[in-house]
Amino acid sequence: MAWNEPGGGKQGGDRDPWGNRDDQGPPDLDEAFRKLQNNLSQMFGGSRGGGSGSGGGSSVPSLNMNLLWLVLVVLLLVWFLAGVYTIDEQERGVVLRFGEVRDEIILPGLHWNPPLIDEVKFDNATQVRSIQHDAEMLTEDENIVKVKMSVQYVIFDIRAFLLRVKNPEKSLREAMESALRHEVGSASMNDVLTEGRAVLGLEVKDRIQTYMNRYNTGIEITQVNIDDTAPPDAVKAAFDDVIKAREDEVRFRNEANAYANQIVPEARGQAQRMLEEAQGYQQSKIAESRGQAERFNKLLAEYKLAPEVTRERIYLDTLESVMSNSTKVMVDVDGGNNLLYLPLDKIMESSANTNNERRTPTYTSSSSTTERREVGRPASRRGDR
Repeated sequence: MAWNEPGGGKQGGDRDPWGNRDDQGPPDLDEAFRKLQNNLSQMFGGSRGGGSGSGGGSSVPSLNMNLLWLVLVVLLLVWFLAGVYTIDEQERGVVLRFGEVRDEIILPGLHWNPPLIDEVKFDNATQVRSIQHDAEMLTEDENIVKVKMSVQYVIFDIRAFLLRVKNPEKSLREAMESALRHEVGSASMNDVLTEGRAVLGLEVKDRIQTYMNRYNTGIEITQVNIDDTAPPDAVKAAFDDVIKAREDEVRFRNEANAYANQIVPEARGQAQRMLEEAQGYQQSKIAESRGQAERFNKLLAEYKLAPEVTRERIYLDTLESVMSNSTKVMVDVDGGNNLLYLPLDKIMESSANTNNERRTPTYTSSSSTTERREVGRPASRRGDR
């Protein structure tokens, strides 16, 4: 009987180490420990040991301790495996230890961090992402236009992207709306619908990047495309006609420039050729005139030395130059009254038509005795003869 069991009387009360009187005292620790062991044995599948057997009292605690250690090892293994994770090649991550951000960036590969102590956050940091946005807005000249825009971006600071802003993409959409309305509201409708679209895209990109840097979102804008701009539906047909007219204007201007680029060089080349020909003609005439003057000076010197011989030589040279270009020859004979005519051109034509057949030339005589003709001979020579 235990020292604190009911009915122990005074003897039991004498064995009470706390000095409690009667039946009132603390609970029996052996009994409480025995009940705990029985409950653990039932929980883990062990046999419930008796309260008085000497063999059962020693085997139950040993079995329970082995099961307890096994459970602890299994839990420890599960805890360790739960901390193993893999980062892909395009991903980057950050680690929070008890909520505090660590400095290092988790790079691609196999990693381990203690669960329930470290929290790992990661995202794709190299993928080019795109967001579409379209809206109707008011221009500077108080016209309404429809604008469709697409924004491409990447994550350049993974820590800021994951931790600085709660929802970075939502912030990006709001920044797109604000930047687009600001730039469209500062431009005219004509610029937004026609040639000002490229400039509008660049200005919107710079403004969105300014907002993203100010919010510290870790987002870098790579490209902003103004996909489409359109006027209100009520005046769309008229604006289409205006756009077509401007396109025709540009096309005609390009064709005119191409024609001018073709004609102007040709005209300049012809003008340069004419100038060079004129200069060449000028030089040739100057040289020819100088040569003739020099020849005349030399001939004059010879004439002064021998006038008769020089006159005869001049006459013969002149006659030779004149007769070399003539196809008809008139022959005069001294002391006679006949004049011979040689049609050399007719003779040459006849010879060519008859395959070089030789013919006797026709001579024509004149019976006139009162007139004699001399070809190319001056009057002074006739008087001398």
